[in-house]
Amino acid sequence: MRYLILLPLILLFGKTYSQDSKIKKEKWHWNNNKAKQDTVAGYTQVLKVDNILYISGAVATEITPEGITSVYNDLKASLSSFGATFENVVKENLYTTDIDQMKKLNNVRKKFYKNDFPAATWVQVQRLYMPAAKLEVELIAHLPQ
Repeated sequence: MRYLILLPLILLFGKTYSQDSKIKKEKWHWNNNKAKQDTVAGYTQVLKVDNILYISGAVATEITPEGITSVYNDLKASLSSFGATFENVVKENLYTTDIDQMKKLNNVRKKFYKNDFPAATWVQVQRLYMPAAKLEVELIAHLPQ
């Protein structure tokens, strides 16, 4: 009998206080204002949830000053799609096929952060999604609330 009395309360409060199951997502993808995502590979370049930007990896086919600059310029464009800069970056994940070469050229990367570095993880991998790619960098950035 006790459970029959509690059941309406559980149903009432369960619906009143349940969390909305859908989150609001905003997307940006390279020169794709309509779909805002790549449906072939199945990803979007930038996904904004609340005040957080999740930025998919930008890639380079060579680990040279030019290749690294290209990656970080692409990341700069991704950040600016929602009005952010490298000052908003809180986490960086870097994947490379040659971590020693990347360490030698780290000064190229560091220029983009202007001595305000995020938390970072660097990993050497056997290969990346694009077979010719040697460097891929992804970011998480926070926008002011």
